[in-house]
Amino acid sequence: MKKIHRTLWSLALWIPVLSACACSTESAIQRILGGSSEAPVFLACKAVSATEITFQFSQPVHVSALFFDPPLEVASVNEGAVVEVSLKNPPDGGERVTADILVEDQEGNTLNVLVPFRTRNDNLPALCITEIRADYSKPKVEFVEFRTLEAGNLGALRIFTALGSLDVPLFEFPPVNVQAGEYIVLHLRNLYEGIDETGDDLAANPYTKENEALTDARDFWVPGTQKHLRKTDAVFLMDQDDAIVDALIFSENPDAWWKDEKLIRAAELLGRQKAWISPGESVPSPADAASSHNVTATRTLCRDEAVPDTNSPADWYITASSCASPGKANNTRRYTPKE
Repeated sequence: MKKIHRTLWSLALWIPVLSACACSTESAIQRILGGSSEAPVFLACKAVSATEITFQFSQPVHVSALFFDPPLEVASVNEGAVVEVSLKNPPDGGERVTADILVEDQEGNTLNVLVPFRTRNDNLPALCITEIRADYSKPKVEFVEFRTLEAGNLGALRIFTALGSLDVPLFEFPPVNVQAGEYIVLHLRNLYEGIDETGDDLAANPYTKENEALTDARDFWVPGTQKHLRKTDAVFLMDQDDAIVDALIFSENPDAWWKDEKLIRAAELLGRQKAWISPGESVPSPADAASSHNVTATRTLCRDEAVPDTNSPADWYITASSCASPGKANNTRRYTPKE
């Protein structure tokens, strides 16, 4: 297999890379290096199994060169409109890899693509969303809490919010082995120099009242300080096949319909996958969502962890004032309007 010419490699390095996730939501930056206006167009990249990666183009292509960073040893390449690459050995599940592929069509048009993707993770644990804070009052930062129901690898699990983007995840987990019963907290702002706890040391972030990083919970941090969650929103986890693992949709007011196009799209997605149940309707309305009308920075929206999951508002309640519990079992004291 030929190596890419040094000049070509230099061109590839300065091209900015827009990272999202695998398949239709994995964005790639392309650079056409010559030929006619009918040059091939890159469409998608996906790890379809532990040892197979596919690259989809608008027309059949020949692969002139292919590199992976970190390196992956290639066993075979089947060319065509869909380039099928078989690896000699399966990499770790959910590992982030960048592919640098140079292709040529039958007319001699060439295309160099630099695209990130996640290796296939077939050991994703069952897990559920257990608590969210949708209100911000410094030092208390918005968060999403999860509980693992079985052991597995979090790698390539993606988190989206409705008012963020349904194409680019808010956060994508790296390969992390977890045990059943772990609490995982995704802090939606990083005001306190928090570090992602990807290993066995769950006390890598020393606890403070400000960072709320308990030493027996696993903490992750969304970079930056901007707001990512609102009182009327949706949060959902999605695997590599774009299937929703768990979801929560909540509304501050029981309106007849969503007032934001992004919320409509999210509600349609959750309804289509039956990730949120709305009586008699295929698309959940604000009246079908969990109510967040009285949430504050200390009154969070909590799952009732003692009942089976029904993918409905029946699973959720607002905890009493000062009873937020990121990183541990939910406080069962419930908010009452008398507070």
